[in-house]
Amino acid sequence: MKNSAIQHLRVIRFTLQRLRNTPIASLLNILVIGIALSLPIGGYVLLKNVQGLAEQMAGTPQISAFLAMGTGPDEIARISKQLKDHAAVDHIEFVPRDLALKQLQLSTGLADVVGGLSQNPLPDAFIIYPIALDAQKLELLRDDLKSWPKFEHVQLDSAWAHKLEALLKFARLAVLILAAMLSFALVAITFNTIRLQILTQRDEIEVSKLIGATNGFIRRPFLYFGLIQGMLGGAAAWLIIASSLFLLNYSLAGLVQLYASSFTLKHLSLGDSLTLLGFSSYLGWLGAWLSVSQHLWQIEPK
Repeated sequence: MKNSAIQHLRVIRFTLQRLRNTPIASLLNILVIGIALSLPIGGYVLLKNVQGLAEQMAGTPQISAFLAMGTGPDEIARISKQLKDHAAVDHIEFVPRDLALKQLQLSTGLADVVGGLSQNPLPDAFIIYPIALDAQKLELLRDDLKSWPKFEHVQLDSAWAHKLEALLKFARLAVLILAAMLSFALVAITFNTIRLQILTQRDEIEVSKLIGATNGFIRRPFLYFGLIQGMLGGAAAWLIIASSLFLLNYSLAGLVQLYASSFTLKHLSLGDSLTLLGFSSYLGWLGAWLSVSQHLWQIEPK
């Protein structure tokens, strides 16, 4: 176990030395990987920020539930408790019918007309603020509330939620397609890099096989090379995205001040950053494995 770990550490050190021996070629490959990865990842980051901004601009979704006329205080208190205990409800506001009538007088400018009514035609109502912002979940909550016996009418304006969801779904698909295409390109880059290394070291590989080296032993440095190169490419992509967001936030600062807003573009979370490094490392390893599997068996000692 200890000897195996030492061998792996030696291979890693040898791989890093190989990268240092060809600094320009290694740097160019890492930059190509970083730039290619930064395009879909940057789109993902901007998409998350736009989603948060759009939700802020659209406001918190509300469901208006109007009670049937004649609903007593005890029933109102019972319904209020049920709403507060509901798993999909964040918080609620109760709007008494008298307060609703006063708000109608102030908002419509028809105080004389409203004041001339013989009785208040407006019902008591609850303004319900859901936890979820997803259009489908909002409609499920609305349909659930419609089945409650004392609710005369339940209203939800979900058109904005459907539009936002459709737009985000399209943007996610576009980012996914771009990520898939560039991932294939990165695998091809690593594949070709390892192929050239195998051809360059053909004589060395033949000698290693003559003295009894296994394919696994010969394959290991190439796999580590692809993995480390991919990981460094992921780190380069992270730095490119961080630098771009810094510059964009610097330019955005003056604009948001005009609108008295504190909006800033948020960077990748820790989990997303680790996923980026892991994914880029895997792509590098995959390209190296495909290349080694394709070319190593063709080299046999003469």
